[in-house]
Amino acid sequence: MSEFIKVACVTDIPPGARKIVEVDGVEVVLVNLDGKFYAIEDVCTHDGGPLGEGKLDGHALICPRHGAQFDVRTGAALKMPAVDPAPTYEVKVEGEDILIAA
Repeated sequence: MSEFIKVACVTDIPPGARKIVEVDGVEVVLVNLDGKFYAIEDVCTHDGGPLGEGKLDGHALICPRHGAQFDVRTGAALKMPAVDPAPTYEVKVEGEDILIAA
């Protein structure tokens, strides 16, 4: 069973926004898509670029280096040059707290 760690409050991340948080020493991009939260590792699988610095287009997070795109809901690589998925983390909300599985 996963241990969940509080990383933010619901009010910290409005719909359509994101925030970089740390989970067990790993930087993770926490995204609010219409009130549902998703967490994806802050590393492009193509070249290690910082996904959290990229643009969010619907459910796609676009790497600022070469334009690779990842589905924040599943981690799936949506656009070249990335072909490998990015790791994602289970997220749950308890009251106003956002927790990510460690």
